[in-house]
Amino acid sequence: MTHIRAAVCTEFGAPLAIEELELRAPVAGEVEVTLEAVAICHSDISYAAGGWGGNLPAVYGHEAAGRITAIGAGVEGVERGQRVVVTLIRACGTCGNCTTGHPTICERQGSGPASPLRRADGTEVVQAMNCGAFAERVVVDQSQIVALPDDMPPESVCLLACGVITGIGAVVNAGRLRAGEDVVVIGAGGVGLNAIQGARIAGARRIVAVDMSTEKLDIAREFGATDGVLATTKAPWRAAMKLLGRGADVVAVTVGAIPAYEDALRYMGWGGRMVMAGMPHSGAMARYEPVIPAFMGQSMVGSKMGDVVIQRDIPWMADLYRQGRLKLDELVSGRWRLDQINEAIADTAAGGARRNVILFDPATP
Repeated sequence: MTHIRAAVCTEFGAPLAIEELELRAPVAGEVEVTLEAVAICHSDISYAAGGWGGNLPAVYGHEAAGRITAIGAGVEGVERGQRVVVTLIRACGTCGNCTTGHPTICERQGSGPASPLRRADGTEVVQAMNCGAFAERVVVDQSQIVALPDDMPPESVCLLACGVITGIGAVVNAGRLRAGEDVVVIGAGGVGLNAIQGARIAGARRIVAVDMSTEKLDIAREFGATDGVLATTKAPWRAAMKLLGRGADVVAVTVGAIPAYEDALRYMGWGGRMVMAGMPHSGAMARYEPVIPAFMGQSMVGSKMGDVVIQRDIPWMADLYRQGRLKLDELVSGRWRLDQINEAIADTAAGGARRNVILFDPATP
């Protein structure tokens, strides 16, 4: 057993507690990664608040990067010391969804060995979202990692684990965006900025960001939005349609807010596609008028983790970053230590942060 420090959720809605836990060695098909950085995602905050239920105690965190420090039996193609991004996408590779190119909805993603985390008294600690990355080290399935170049800073590498692939994949994979089409992105936070980047990279004609903050709309333009609309204005979809000259081809909802989902259909044109990437709390309900999408040939599609295939899409995005075509460094709004995680979470929950990152380098101020 390896002893590690981790931020543990012991009660929904309460601050996380820094504890020393025991981490078992990797078994067959697994790797141990000593983390360099982990970003704070709003999904972590929702889980810790009890928005989606789950068992406690648990360690959250699922946007991580680090170096391989141990390798289980049967793992090939990686080596100790290699830098990797650690994702929550654990895929069996053999179910119907995996074999047809949809590993993010693997039918067996919840199966596998028991959590590798324990307290000293033997109490099991849940490895939330298959990662438990608010910790110094993790043990994960080999399907969850992708090797990346050493010349990428770890705080940028970790963003490729969730927020970046979710946003870009929402418009490119789930939304099937074609060059010359128009896009509306509702929400200009971490995922929304990456949906905007994905639309820009895919060749969208116009990209309209919708948010409740003028500051966020200004940032959205830096990431590729051609226009911005305040969600607080009366009927903001009319302003968007005026800018586009028609309804949007793709509308990406990147926030878990019910009003955003109820308004999204209003932004779409004939044959438009709404991509549902934002995750409301369990039990939250939205209402819409089904005759409109039926008549106008519109569609709604859920998008989990951007429908990515990580071994295909993450290296592509890393290469775009190295070419200067994908902004990652600019997404990092704050760097924190593990013992500052509650402050970092509060700053993220306040809505101003793009991505706050926990760095495990002890030299970090």
